[in-house]
Amino acid sequence: MERPAWAPRSIDISVPSVSRIYDYYLGGSYNFEVDREAARKAMRHLPGLPKIMQANRAFMRRAVRYAVGTGIDQFLDIGSGIPTFGNVHEVAQAANPGARVVYVDHDPVAVAHSEAVLTGNEDADVVAADLRKPQEILSSPQVERLIDLNRPVALLLVAILHFVEDADDPYEAVAQLRYALAPGSLLVLTHASYEGIPLPAERAEGAVDVYKDIRNPLIMRSRAEIARFFEGYDMVEPGLVPMPHWRPESAPEDEDPYAFSGFAGVGIAA
Repeated sequence: MERPAWAPRSIDISVPSVSRIYDYYLGGSYNFEVDREAARKAMRHLPGLPKIMQANRAFMRRAVRYAVGTGIDQFLDIGSGIPTFGNVHEVAQAANPGARVVYVDHDPVAVAHSEAVLTGNEDADVVAADLRKPQEILSSPQVERLIDLNRPVALLLVAILHFVEDADDPYEAVAQLRYALAPGSLLVLTHASYEGIPLPAERAEGAVDVYKDIRNPLIMRSRAEIARFFEGYDMVEPGLVPMPHWRPESAPEDEDPYAFSGFAGVGIAA
């Protein structure tokens, strides 16, 4: 397999990557055939996966605009993935040119492309780090330069927590991040769930098995389990809901049925 110029030498291009599979679902070009094949396998069981990812992105953009509207001007996006049109810094800085954004991802391709996209943007940066080690994120030079933790921050955990197994205690990681944030900060979160998927859970399990096979297990949590991530936050209306129902800008009934898979919510730190 020929290595394209944009692929860092450090990555194994024969192994599928969650962030590159996500990029494929969104119609991006920073993926390999091994990623596309894994995505196609998952889509045989859950054909609406691209619609689910598009709904994630649409929710993220609405939530960022909401955050700017409340006066928040700094954003910490963990599990940010490969840059695509309408990234957090584009949405936030369009609404407030002074907004500051730090992206965090542990995928070298995502980090390399974020660095390229952010060249010349002094108010945005990227950290190579893992959600499971929150203190490394918080103490990174990029966060220390751009994020004032004494003021409210919008913490984005969009489509990332369902890749953290219970054995790695995702609730503790989210709690450590909450402890570091000032009152008035926001938690912006989406999470996969069998609830809302417009086909039997047994069939959707086939897509989950694909992620297990590539050693990136997809953890489908219930609404109640997802709500636990918001401990210490007051939920913003309309609460923890299917993505198209969170402050929609178009009629939810016009959305594809798969867009209602999983949950989205925003909370305000007390």
